[in-house]
Amino acid sequence: MFKIGFDNERYIRTQSQHIHERIEQFGGKLYLEFGGKLFDDHHAARVLPGFAPDSKIRMLVQLAAEAEIVIVINAADIEKNKVRGDLGITYDQDVLRLIDAFRGFGLFVGSVVLTRYTGQPAAAAFQERLEALDLKVYRHYPIEGYPTDVKKIVSDAGLGANEYIETSRSLVVVTAPGPGSGKMATCLSQLYHDNKRGIRSGYAKFETFPVWNLPLLHPVNLAYEAATADLNDVNKIDPYHLEAYGKTAVNYNRDVEIFPVVKAMFEHIYGACPYKSPTDMGVNMAGDCIFDDAAVREGARDELVRRYYRALCSQRKGESNGGEIEKIRLLMQTASVDLSTLPLINAAKERAEQTGGPAVALQLRDGRIVTGKTSKLLGAASAMLLNALKALADIPAEVDLISPDILEPVSALKVGQLGNQNPRLHPDEVLIALSICAVHDDIARRALDCLGQLNHCEAHSTVILVQNDENTLKKLGIEITCEPRYQTKKLFHG
Repeated sequence: MFKIGFDNERYIRTQSQHIHERIEQFGGKLYLEFGGKLFDDHHAARVLPGFAPDSKIRMLVQLAAEAEIVIVINAADIEKNKVRGDLGITYDQDVLRLIDAFRGFGLFVGSVVLTRYTGQPAAAAFQERLEALDLKVYRHYPIEGYPTDVKKIVSDAGLGANEYIETSRSLVVVTAPGPGSGKMATCLSQLYHDNKRGIRSGYAKFETFPVWNLPLLHPVNLAYEAATADLNDVNKIDPYHLEAYGKTAVNYNRDVEIFPVVKAMFEHIYGACPYKSPTDMGVNMAGDCIFDDAAVREGARDELVRRYYRALCSQRKGESNGGEIEKIRLLMQTASVDLSTLPLINAAKERAEQTGGPAVALQLRDGRIVTGKTSKLLGAASAMLLNALKALADIPAEVDLISPDILEPVSALKVGQLGNQNPRLHPDEVLIALSICAVHDDIARRALDCLGQLNHCEAHSTVILVQNDENTLKKLGIEITCEPRYQTKKLFHG
C-alpha cells in the first residue's frame, strides 16, 4: 500500500539552499554536474514515496536567475543513433527535447557541447542543425591517457585543446541525455580554462543515488544498484570520507575510483583540492528529507521487484543478455524480498490458472486486490481497469460499466475496417468508451470520477503487455510488472 515517507517541499527548499552555499564557497562560480533525470525522475518517486518526479527541476527554477544550462552529448552516441530506453528517442533528439523542456520552465540554455568529437559526420550535421536554430555549440576532443595521465590531461594539449564554453551565470548546470556523455570532463575542462583566464570557479556533483547518508545495504541504495545493474555500478563505503572524517558515507564505484584523478587535477589547476572525499563533491540532500524510513524501505523493496521483472522481460524480448538478472536476484535476497510471498503476484497467477488465460491483478491503495481476465471483448488489463473502478466506486461486480452493445461495434470496427487482428479493446479504448457512457450514465460517471485514485497502485500481469497497454497504465500512475512470457507463440509481437 502506498504511504508517503519523504518531505518533498523540504527537499526543494534545502537542496536549493545547499547549492547556493556551494556557489558561494567557490567565490560565485560553480559548475554543477547534474546526473539522473531532471524532469521525470520516476525512480526517485517510487523509492522515496512523496518525492515528486519534477522536484529537481522545480528546485532549479528557484535558482533560475543565476543558472544556465549546458547540455553535453557524446559525438559517438550521435553517430550510432544511441536511443534512450525509457523514451524510445535518440540522444540527439533528446537534446532538442531537453532544450524545449528547460525553456518551458524559464531556464536559460546557454549551449550544447559535443564531447569526444573526432569529425563524426552525424555529429557535424547535428551541430549545423543546432546552429541554424541559433544555439551555441562547442567541441571537446578525446584526450590520450584520460583519466589517468593527469600531467597530459591538465595541459594545453589536453583540456586546453577543448573549446572554451562562454558562460554568463554563476551556476552552470552541466547535464546530458544519458550516462557516458562526458559531463565531468566538461566541468574539469572549464575549470582549466577559467583558471588560465584568472576566473575562480568550482565543481560539484549532483546525484540523487546512492543516498550517501543512508546505510550501504538500505533498500533505497540496493534499488539504485538494481536500476544500474546493466552498468555494473556498485555501491561502496567511501574510504576517503571514512579516513578524513571517521564517518561512513555511501558512494559508488566509479566516483570512488576517479576521485584520486579529480583530486590530482584540482591540485594541478589550483594547487590544492577543496574536497577530501568523493562524497564531499556531492550536494545531495535527499537523505535528510526522509521522515518515515519504513515507508521508504517498502517503496524501495517494491522497486527491486519491478527491476527484476523488467530485467526478465528485457531478456525475453531479446533486448539484453540477461546478465543483470542474477545481480538483482541477489539484491532482493539482501533486502529480504521473497516473490513467493507477494499477494499481488500470487493473485494474478491464481486468476490465470482459474481462467486458463492471461490475467492482471491490481492492488488498490487500501490493500484490496482486484483482477481482470481475458474475454471475447476485453483484454485482461482492460478488464482489470474496469473492475478496479467498480471497486473504488462501490459498484457491484456484476454491473456492466460499458454495455456489450457499445463494445461489440467498436470491436467489429477494429477488425473489419481498421485491419486489427485482435478484437479485444485496449485500456485506452475502454476509457474512451467509458467517458462517452459517462455523459448520460451516472454509474459510469461515478466510476470515471475514481480514475485518479489509481495513481500509485501496483499491478502484475501474467503475460508481457503490448506497449500501448503498458503506456496507458503508466499514464494513470499504475506501476505494472509482467511475467516474462507472451500470450502467443508468435515470433513477432507488436
